[in-house]
Amino acid sequence: MSPPPFCPSSTPCPLFPTCTSSFMTDASFLRVSVAAVLLLLLGGTVPPAHAQSMGASPLKRSLPPDTAITKTDRVTVKGEEVPYEVTTGTQPVYGDDDTAVASLHYTYYRRSDVDDRSGRPLMISFNGGPGSGSLWMHLGYTSPKHLLISDEGYPVQPYGVEDNNQSIIDVADIVYVNPVNTGFSRVIDDDTDAEQFFGVNADVDYLADWIDTFISRHGRWRSPKYLIGESYGTTRVAGLAGELQNSHWTYLNGVILVSPTGLGMEPAGPSPRSEALKLPYYAATAWYHEQLPDALQSRDLQALLSEVEDYTIEEYIPAVTRGGFVEDARRQAVAQQVARYSGLSEPFVLDHNLAVPADAFWKELLQDEGRTVGRLDSRYEGIDVTNAGSEYDYPAELTAWNHAFTPAINHYLRDDLGFTTDLQYNTFGNVYPWDETENNTGAQLREAMAQNPYLHVMVQSGYYDGATDYFSAKYVMWNLGTRETMRDRLRFEGYRSGHMMYLRSEDLATSNEDIRTFIEESIPDEGTPARYGRNR
Repeated sequence: MSPPPFCPSSTPCPLFPTCTSSFMTDASFLRVSVAAVLLLLLGGTVPPAHAQSMGASPLKRSLPPDTAITKTDRVTVKGEEVPYEVTTGTQPVYGDDDTAVASLHYTYYRRSDVDDRSGRPLMISFNGGPGSGSLWMHLGYTSPKHLLISDEGYPVQPYGVEDNNQSIIDVADIVYVNPVNTGFSRVIDDDTDAEQFFGVNADVDYLADWIDTFISRHGRWRSPKYLIGESYGTTRVAGLAGELQNSHWTYLNGVILVSPTGLGMEPAGPSPRSEALKLPYYAATAWYHEQLPDALQSRDLQALLSEVEDYTIEEYIPAVTRGGFVEDARRQAVAQQVARYSGLSEPFVLDHNLAVPADAFWKELLQDEGRTVGRLDSRYEGIDVTNAGSEYDYPAELTAWNHAFTPAINHYLRDDLGFTTDLQYNTFGNVYPWDETENNTGAQLREAMAQNPYLHVMVQSGYYDGATDYFSAKYVMWNLGTRETMRDRLRFEGYRSGHMMYLRSEDLATSNEDIRTFIEESIPDEGTPARYGRNR
């Protein structure tokens, strides 16, 4: 085929390799357009210059806002073979005028041998950040697939996934949701203000609406419903419990808080996650790294932590509360005991006015050995460029997790499930500036529990988590259950791991079993009324 006398491209193309003209007439444009269509029909591609000359928009990486693909699989859980469908796709977020303004990517696991879904629980799962994708609990915790890692949670090669024999798919269907700018979720309306998504309350508002639509689409209105959130995801699900109940008339059976934040609470005592509450975590970490005196190091971890918790409440917090007005003898005695429990030196504790910041602890504990300890999981050790300094260079645990999780989620979604897109999977997405004002999510959850006698809450925490430490998590739970009538609907479970306790194989089994028990205990017997007081 000979090239036309004029061509819109200054570079060779598969249609007309010898064409280098940058000018054309209307007649030649028609010939080029017809030839381009023929090429497309034959399975070829049109170069960008020709495509733009034909009136096409510049290519932009995107996803259809409403699409899904479904595959079937099966997994063995507790000796039982469980068949399931896995659907991954996108569902729109609708604005005030009911037009799509964003699209959220999700992955939904549905046990396929269940005919009646009215008694089948639905678990809705969120991670944190607030800009973190849902990959962590998706491939690390509850789904039928689990990333390839060592028994203690360290990355291994080759990267990939395997069956998760501890999954809760035997007792619940699960959907993993990526908020805007995480995973493959994106804003699709360029005129939409980011403030509609990026803030404590904005986040809760649009996600509640999205969940409402998801429940309707999948026919789950009769199902017992649960939310599970990790880290900032606990702030998210605490707020969602109230928003779903009060604005969407959707009542939950349970909320699971994995490594919870302070939930915006301002209790009468110390602020959640303050240095004064971290002493039990320091003791756990020092015990793990064998930095305690022999009399403490030889004890069982649980027994040791019980003692340190009592000391924190009865002696340590009252002393720190007095600040510079604590008596010298008492200051010295407290410094000695804090050093004994934390594996630090007395002068170091005194130099920090009895309340050692966590970042100083992570650098100091193993400094004599030339190591740092991780923030989210202090079992992990790192190496800084210099041993001097007051803070570590990088979080050893997060680096290791990114090492394994990002290849695994991309391989699983793209290769195993066949979800095709040029979009980057945002392990961590840009959601800033994030509006943190008016964070009343803890109060929203407490109110939802008060209004809904069916609603139960479980807290799961790792003893070696230095970001959302386990004792602060207990403290948050205590202040959720300010009324005695709520105590029997609140429970705490601790694990010998860190922020993502499920990465340790022993705790993966235990924590999933705790979820099964929680689900069983939070579903009332058929016909049981949701009410307080005596039956009359």
